[in-house]
Amino acid sequence: MFMDTITLPAKIENLPTVLNFIHNQLNGLNILGNILFQLELAIEEIYVNIARYAYGEGEGEVTITSCIGGNPLQIIIEFRDSGIPFDPLKNEDPDFSIKTEEKEIGGLGIHLIKKNVDYIGYEFHNGENVLTLKRV
Repeated sequence: MFMDTITLPAKIENLPTVLNFIHNQLNGLNILGNILFQLELAIEEIYVNIARYAYGEGEGEVTITSCIGGNPLQIIIEFRDSGIPFDPLKNEDPDFSIKTEEKEIGGLGIHLIKKNVDYIGYEFHNGENVLTLKRV
């Protein structure tokens, strides 16, 4: 397994750096385009939520670790931040039978992530939010 880590300020403008970090890890692994797209979508959704909400009005960092390898190939991406504790998995999936104008805002992003990865896990450990994605 190949592992690499990046730590950077949790700011929206660092999203391209995050995506480049992941691209560099996956480069040359012969991953299907749709799998790469789904993984990028999930990573973008998680990173943007951390950048927008984890630290409230304050600032902080996010550490992203990728662990890639094995046979069959496994891609594990872990996000760590020391922001406000928040377990996105506790939110119920959106009800698609309700008209759009009657729906509450929120919840669609985590639903999207769940649909695009094989595993998503959350824990609050040593003062950090730890969100883990796995794609096999």
